[in-house]
Amino acid sequence: MTHPAIIQGGMGAGVSNWFLARAVAETGQLGVVSGTALDVILARRLQDGDPDGHMRRALSCFPVPSLAQRIVEEHCIPGGRAASQPFRRIPAYAAEPSVESQQLTVVANFVEVFLAKEGHDGVVGINYLEKIQMPNLASLYGAMLAGVDYVCMGAGVPREIPGILDRYTQHQPASLRLLVEGATGDDDYRMTFDPTEVIGGGLPPLPRPLFLAIIASAVLAQTLAKKATGKVDGFVIEGPTAGGHNAPPRGLLQLSDSGEPIYGPKDDVDLKKIAALGVPFWLAGGYGEPPGLEKALALGAVGIQVGTAFALCRESALTPETKQTLIGALRNGESEVFTDPVASPTGFPFKVARLEGSLSPSAKSTRTGSGCATSGTCDMSTASPRAHWATAVRPSPSTPTSAKAAKRSRRSAVSACATVCWPTSGSLSATPLATWRRCC
Repeated sequence: MTHPAIIQGGMGAGVSNWFLARAVAETGQLGVVSGTALDVILARRLQDGDPDGHMRRALSCFPVPSLAQRIVEEHCIPGGRAASQPFRRIPAYAAEPSVESQQLTVVANFVEVFLAKEGHDGVVGINYLEKIQMPNLASLYGAMLAGVDYVCMGAGVPREIPGILDRYTQHQPASLRLLVEGATGDDDYRMTFDPTEVIGGGLPPLPRPLFLAIIASAVLAQTLAKKATGKVDGFVIEGPTAGGHNAPPRGLLQLSDSGEPIYGPKDDVDLKKIAALGVPFWLAGGYGEPPGLEKALALGAVGIQVGTAFALCRESALTPETKQTLIGALRNGESEVFTDPVASPTGFPFKVARLEGSLSPSAKSTRTGSGCATSGTCDMSTASPRAHWATAVRPSPSTPTSAKAAKRSRRSAVSACATVCWPTSGSLSATPLATWRRCC
């Protein structure tokens, strides 16, 4: 089949929303919605009154109307909540989640994909993080109910996901092994999702989406191609400069004076080995302009994945003020605005912009920490989540440490609040998507 040359990167939570993904898909490229914290995002949009009616329109098309209606009645506030009223908390996910939590997750993923696919015949994907595991079973099923065309997953080794997609085509139960700290090789902690128990049976078979694994090494590509539980349909190869949840450097962890992980020759990806697998691949990280696409094609790639250009276009859910600040900084050559490294909730290196007030008002609760996944508190007064991580995430640049010790350090420092502290969107413009060339 013919694959799109450009993948719009999945940026969470809520930045790559249905509005952006639909605009990209309408141009013939792959629009990707972020699958992170969609249960929280849907609930908050409904609590804000769903002023344009998009959520309720999508919910009216959910294949189990009674379930969709219950979610509207439970979460929608006619006219929207008061500005001083905090968002109602959504119960945190657990290894054995309640049926209600799973139902909300299924429906939320359905809604986001449904809206992204509405009104055109382009292709739409959804992006998940393998290491934020617990919502993924219900999320995948909800996206498939809406006919998602591609599933993209990184931040880990998504070996079991292809087989799960296969099972969901027939609405069969699926399980996922959980990575539990302190577990031994003999332990097998799993969670299971049974579509019939969660939303009922009697639905027709579902089309299987294509699965793209987001990777940073030829070894991982070879492993997934040979040992995944089902077919891996392609790879997105992210270099060190790509945004999001980058793989940490191989070998001893050393940091630059600005706190950035230092990558070396060991981190270069052998594209010839990946091409030998006979699977299409896309390149990401510094390719987001026309010469980058030409270079990627010359290297044997099908195309490229682009994040920043789409984050700054009119249809992304960053606030207009934030976009203009970032665009101005880029025009002035102030690249440092993008290099404030922290650790993501997965423990992977992560970059954020050093800006105050970059979140839209609806992305925050008026009560500190009310959006968190745990009983801990989150400092929602600053735009950067940097305060959630101790200095253990960024040891002194002059102090090399083993990769294993660094991983332990990151794991111990990472807050359990995860990305659900920053979900939902800002205001969106109805103007057509500026082409990716113009964005660049």
